[in-house]
Amino acid sequence: MKLATFRRDGDERIGVVHSSDSRVFDLAAAAARDGAADPAFGSMLALIDADDRGLDAARALFARRRDEIDLSYALAEVDLRAPLPRPRQMRDGMSFEKHIRQSSRGAYAAAIRRKEGEEAFKAAMAAPLEDLAPVYRQVPIYYITNRLIVAGPGATITWPRYSEEMDYELELGMVTKRTRANIPLAEAGAHIFGYTIFNDFSARDRQRLEMQGRLGPAKGKSFDGANVLGPWIVTPDEIGDPQALKVAVRVNGETRAEATTAGMLNSFEQILAYASQDETIYAGEFFGSGTVGNCCGLETGRLLQDGDVVELEIEKIGVLKNKVVRRA
Repeated sequence: MKLATFRRDGDERIGVVHSSDSRVFDLAAAAARDGAADPAFGSMLALIDADDRGLDAARALFARRRDEIDLSYALAEVDLRAPLPRPRQMRDGMSFEKHIRQSSRGAYAAAIRRKEGEEAFKAAMAAPLEDLAPVYRQVPIYYITNRLIVAGPGATITWPRYSEEMDYELELGMVTKRTRANIPLAEAGAHIFGYTIFNDFSARDRQRLEMQGRLGPAKGKSFDGANVLGPWIVTPDEIGDPQALKVAVRVNGETRAEATTAGMLNSFEQILAYASQDETIYAGEFFGSGTVGNCCGLETGRLLQDGDVVELEIEKIGVLKNKVVRRA
């Protein structure tokens, strides 16, 4: 199933996306018509907390009443929100070797551009890539990001006033289904509720400054709307292998990158098993894969401009579209 959060008539609801991603089926309204309101359909977190029972109930209800036209709305008639507006936690990883190596070169080149100009920047971007640091093959690398600044599809993202270098990042996102510490690797797949698209918007100049402190990004990745999820969550049965998905980035309709999710240094199952070591991972948490190689401007030297429209597409999920604008 493709599961969305949407607003209609002032109420936030959840539903099943169907009809070639053109309509959304209102689960709570359908349950009320059945005469058996289900608290699992109150929000995406409530559905996640209901575990397999909630998903089975949603599937059965949709199968039973999907042909009742008034229980579905055209997506154009609703305000599509982030599918998980308030994750219980957000962690973002570094799982793609090409991105890790190319972004390191890109950050150095961007610093050179500001000091020495365009020709020096081009020379730095043409330099050989550094080897991958051994730590990336030893343990999954991730940081905890701000779960309270989530935006959704169609949202306009306002450029932070302290930055001159705004960037997009295409990532595959995973949402957890169960609460547990010390998740065995062999059981980690059962803890995955579904997958979505993550645009990890980044203020690169501030990030570059902060990373000199060797602690991690702060304001470089933490400003209102910086964490964009959507357009919906897709259950694992529809995804198949999450490391076999085609992806694409378009800016103002121009294709900036095409790649795949193949080659993660650590699978989501491995990340879950590692993160849960003596730490409880809760249902409704979000994990980002890290940026797919070539799928951010830092790697290619083409950052965003005021008014740009960014579309991130991942096969079997959909398209996440946002506009970025500078503050007045």
